[in-house]
Amino acid sequence: MKLLLSLLLWINFAGTPDLASIRKMYTDVAKSETSAKEFTEKLAGVSASDDKVLVAYKAASILLDSKFADKLKNKIDRFKEGAKLLESTIKSEPNNIEIRMIRLSIQENVPGITGYKKNIKEDKKFIAAHYAEQNAALKDYLKDFVLQSKSFSEKEKQFVK
Repeated sequence: MKLLLSLLLWINFAGTPDLASIRKMYTDVAKSETSAKEFTEKLAGVSASDDKVLVAYKAASILLDSKFADKLKNKIDRFKEGAKLLESTIKSEPNNIEIRMIRLSIQENVPGITGYKKNIKEDKKFIAAHYAEQNAALKDYLKDFVLQSKSFSEKEKQFVK
């Protein structure tokens, strides 16, 4: 019984990726299909009941994966799946700045034809308003995002400098 419990705890721990490694991967994930596939695989074990930030990254992985689907129907289906998961995650934690950053990073990079660009201004405003309240590690991560983001003007980027 003890062995079974230990094994189950190990499987659960091994199946949930750590946030630091996910953040590191996310910064380069859109650069290649290989990176996107590795990111998707790393998050495959994350379920809707896990930490909501990890769920948001999983949603992003599905959205990124849709870009590499072989058929248009598959692209559309994967995109809708990822967008639905991301929106439900934001609905469950609307004040989570990292989840807002994930949505902004997706929306600023998807083609306009998807219609998934409606929250860019809202998320930019939220990030700017709540940036100062974050811990140092998250501030550094957000700063790196904001400085490379094409949604923030040079003037708007001043809050992270």
